[in-house]
Amino acid sequence: MDLSKVLSWALPQALILALPLSLMSNLAAAAWATKADLTVFPSLDSQEGTCPETVVAYETLRPYTEGGSTTDGMIQLREISTNIRVSQVDDFSVTWVGTLKPQYANCEATASIVSWDGEDFQDHSYIRVQISNGQVKAILDMTGVADANGFTSVILYQGMREGNPRWTWGGTD
Repeated sequence: MDLSKVLSWALPQALILALPLSLMSNLAAAAWATKADLTVFPSLDSQEGTCPETVVAYETLRPYTEGGSTTDGMIQLREISTNIRVSQVDDFSVTWVGTLKPQYANCEATASIVSWDGEDFQDHSYIRVQISNGQVKAILDMTGVADANGFTSVILYQGMREGNPRWTWGGTD
């Protein structure tokens, strides 16, 4: 048996098996993320050509745990704004605010989910965006978002990572 042939097959296999489980699960989670396209709807007061066409959000359902479900999400705001921060939190919603980049500073618009993984989205848009007065607001609102038992879904985390708003929400099963 040729040792070089064995090593050429065995070494890559050993490296893959040596990857930390957490890294592999993060890679898998990214592969399972669903994409939400939010279409931007300019207001009548908006100057033509000053608004982005879409804003993109992603959500990933965490693996099942007995008693509930949990979803992690993020919205890509750093492409259109800077200085993004959490500005308001209550029992049912969280709002992030950022300063629009110069090319979007004159945009006056709103945005809501219109497609989910390429399919038309007909449900209540619990992720919304408002663009006005040189600022962008992203709103995650659980109002009317029921879990499997008819309770309002709960926001478990709100914050920032890599310049974009992040959240976790969940409910009972």
